[in-house]
Amino acid sequence: MTIKNLLIEYDSINSRNIFTNGDEINGRIIVENTKEAKIQSLVFIAKGKARVVCHENYGQHNNRVYWADEKYYEVKHPILREARQAGTEIIGPGRHVFPFTFKIPDRRIPSSFKTSIGKIVHKLTAELKQSMKITKTAKAHFNFVSKADMDIPNLLNPQYGCKDKNIKAFGSGSVSLDVQSNKMGYMQGETLHVTAEIRNNASRSVKPKFVLYEKKSYFAQGHRKVCITEILKEKAEAMDASSGSKAVTKMITIPRELPVSIMNCSIIKLEYRLKIFLDIKYAKDPEIKLPIIILPELPSEKQPPAAANIGFQSFGASNYPAWSNTPQQATHQFMDDPPPYGEHPKYPSLPYNKS
Repeated sequence: MTIKNLLIEYDSINSRNIFTNGDEINGRIIVENTKEAKIQSLVFIAKGKARVVCHENYGQHNNRVYWADEKYYEVKHPILREARQAGTEIIGPGRHVFPFTFKIPDRRIPSSFKTSIGKIVHKLTAELKQSMKITKTAKAHFNFVSKADMDIPNLLNPQYGCKDKNIKAFGSGSVSLDVQSNKMGYMQGETLHVTAEIRNNASRSVKPKFVLYEKKSYFAQGHRKVCITEILKEKAEAMDASSGSKAVTKMITIPRELPVSIMNCSIIKLEYRLKIFLDIKYAKDPEIKLPIIILPELPSEKQPPAAANIGFQSFGASNYPAWSNTPQQATHQFMDDPPPYGEHPKYPSLPYNKS
């Protein structure tokens, strides 16, 4: 084998190794060959795209697959241009490093996301072509977190909700629940303040409970699939029967490891809700759901690329200049990738009260 290794790697710009709109990514394409090699072309590609693949079972022998793709940008830049005639670029044996610079588009693009049903990926690819040989590729995904969208209506306004319930079975009376949170939008790691005003005029005790959960929605070919997962669950002291009014205040810290809300993708949505309800035995629990928008806590520090070099499969050659390019819209469907891969871990470090 003449080409021993084809690699692509990039440099981190902060301790969390994340990028956002307008950031520049510096990296290298590395080609390692054992002897002199003829290269037809070497191309750098940057892509941002989303994909959904839903499997639905309508019976023992009726399984259907629905899919959808959405494209955000695709940039191609030749490192070694494809030969117009029979000639090719000849590189000697050894390790050749080709540096590159890519600027992420500074516009509305959804953050990286990955589950078994859908994914939003941002990746760098190198393609090496040789005559009469299979095209070699190397890929490196980078973690993209979109800047906070502060134009969302009511993002920083208080949220309200109220619910009344008459209890008839196994008792009598009424209960009411009035809820207020300090706002709708929270940064990762920020503390949410919520107050519940409870009036218990029923002959039964009630127990206030608070649940933060995520709602993932996938859309493909007119079909929608929804997945709901509880993240945090807390409770307050029970109120005795006919105990009158009581105000309960909870301070809930948004976990830093939670993915940010995704509202700017037409085929994948990641939403959060805070559900407040009164647990009443032998009765339907009155509940209120408040929307929560989780905004990114983007790192502000920068660090030298050499201090955070992330290695991936890649390639390169040292005597070629760095370059940058303006992202362009892709014009084809991304059908060459395999279906999305496994579900991400479910926040194992978070406290969770099952009661």
